[in-house]
Amino acid sequence: MTSDTAVLAEDLTKFYGPRRGIEELTLDVRAGEVMGFLGPNGAGKTTTIRLLLDFLRPTRGHARVLGMDSRRDKAALHRQIGYLPGELAFPGRETAEELLRFFGDARGGVPWTAVTGLAERLDLDLSRPVRAMSKGNKQKVGLVQAFMHRPALLILDEPTSGLDPLMQQEFLAMVREARDHGQTVFMSSHVLAEVQSTADRVAIVRDGRLAAVEKVETLGRRAVRSVEIHFADPVEAADFTGLPGVTQVEVTGPVLRCTVDGRLDPLIKAAARHEVIDLLSAEPDLEETFLSYYYTGEGTSDVAAAGA
Repeated sequence: MTSDTAVLAEDLTKFYGPRRGIEELTLDVRAGEVMGFLGPNGAGKTTTIRLLLDFLRPTRGHARVLGMDSRRDKAALHRQIGYLPGELAFPGRETAEELLRFFGDARGGVPWTAVTGLAERLDLDLSRPVRAMSKGNKQKVGLVQAFMHRPALLILDEPTSGLDPLMQQEFLAMVREARDHGQTVFMSSHVLAEVQSTADRVAIVRDGRLAAVEKVETLGRRAVRSVEIHFADPVEAADFTGLPGVTQVEVTGPVLRCTVDGRLDPLIKAAARHEVIDLLSAEPDLEETFLSYYYTGEGTSDVAAAGA
């Protein structure tokens, strides 16, 4: 593991009896990058995070985080990590201020201005008892404790759960600032939109296995898009059916509507045989691209590239 690697998982596998949590996951997260860890609920994201933090012991495989062994160096490692679990539990009667002061002291002292600054950004009332808070406000407390000590690595499990759209945008701004400060962010989500504007790369998990690792812009170029072409004269659907990446072909007189997965080149060359009046192409939908990976298995062969 080199100094420019923040997280390295090799053959990481966890079975719960006969049920698979994650299997043969090999993944590296580079220091200073934002890695989106994407997949539907139940795909294995939380299991992976708990293995990285040694909250679960793997069936086989191992992980190194910030150059340390997740199991042997657990105590030292956790001091350098900001962790937001997917399920927050605050059973005590403390106010948010009391709880965050406790976390700050446990980490060797955190300037209180760092806490109040984050609380203001997230519109969090520190005087309220945490257990009486709404899910969204509890999530804000969790975010403050994860970010407040400027850890080398942030591991965030479904971080925008319960946040309203305005606070979601504020959180994404915090992630971008963390990256600008040289921090590494490993962020799991089942919502592509919330990582599209921040992640450098995305790892997609499907049914407990790694399906693909891509740069965000690469995934965008591969993305499914809707295309509509208006011709000067009526065309035949057969002229466009069967083209590479072209599906859902519908022709109504001189208008062609279809879906393109990947490069537009085959469709454009076929359309050029006719007189084109207009062409409309919707912005690639990253969500649809993800669903194509999840349901059809496209992209599995790209794992070896590891987003290079």
